[in-house]
Amino acid sequence: MTAAETSLALPARSQARVWSKFRRNRSALVGACIVGFFGLLALLAPLLPIADPLATSWSAIRKPPSLEYLMGSDEIGRDILSRMIWGAQASLLAGVISVVIAMLTGVPIGLIAGYFGGWTDTVISRFTDALLAMPFLIMAIALAAFLGPSLSNAMIAIGLSAMPVFIRLTRGQVLSVKTEDYVEGARAVGLGHLDIMRRYILPNVVPPIIVQATLTVATAIIAEASLSFLGLGQQAPAPSWGSMLNVAKNFLGQAPWMAIWPGAAIFLVVIGFNLLGDGLRDALDPREH
Repeated sequence: MTAAETSLALPARSQARVWSKFRRNRSALVGACIVGFFGLLALLAPLLPIADPLATSWSAIRKPPSLEYLMGSDEIGRDILSRMIWGAQASLLAGVISVVIAMLTGVPIGLIAGYFGGWTDTVISRFTDALLAMPFLIMAIALAAFLGPSLSNAMIAIGLSAMPVFIRLTRGQVLSVKTEDYVEGARAVGLGHLDIMRRYILPNVVPPIIVQATLTVATAIIAEASLSFLGLGQQAPAPSWGSMLNVAKNFLGQAPWMAIWPGAAIFLVVIGFNLLGDGLRDALDPREH
């Protein structure tokens, strides 16, 4: 086998091992199925034969679950099932986009801090420590209140609040990778800093970042629901699980189903992402290969 064939075969065998280990992890598969189910609901919401989530009916106010309203209706007669499906779009979109924002801002900063070290690392590390000293949700609420109530601003606030976690994780991974022999060899042959970071360091720190991103999506979904509950996220009448809970708290005695369904959906999605993240962490752990 030539050197080129060997370099292609090794990653393929590694990927096969990762997939085999992930597939044997039943809890990870359950998490993947839960996430996939809600993801499909969110994507297919415009195509599903469901009622208009904004349509009201004064003759169907707070109707209990029935054949006509499978999950019941809310305080102004809107179909809760339809609002649950459309609300999945807001929650999952907020979770994914927030983590993308956190990664796009945090990973490059952590990469620079870990690679260059010195005063650059000191300044970035102290800045990160200051951000981590503030509770995640408190920071997200403060930023969302400053930016203004909307789903897009809530995603920005959550993303910036999650950024320090990715800075610290990336920095720690880079510190361990940059001392490897292949990185020293790249420096010896005259490669520039940008090429070394792009070709030799970043690909080797991606797996733990992917795992952290999966786990952070769950945290971001809870944060989005909290912001929407407080009126800082998705604005009425657009459906969101958090805003649905905000309304349902006023009718817990008369219509408990208004709170049960969005609460159960948030619980299931968070559990799904956590199980998926734990499974990816086990599958990508090189000590297990």
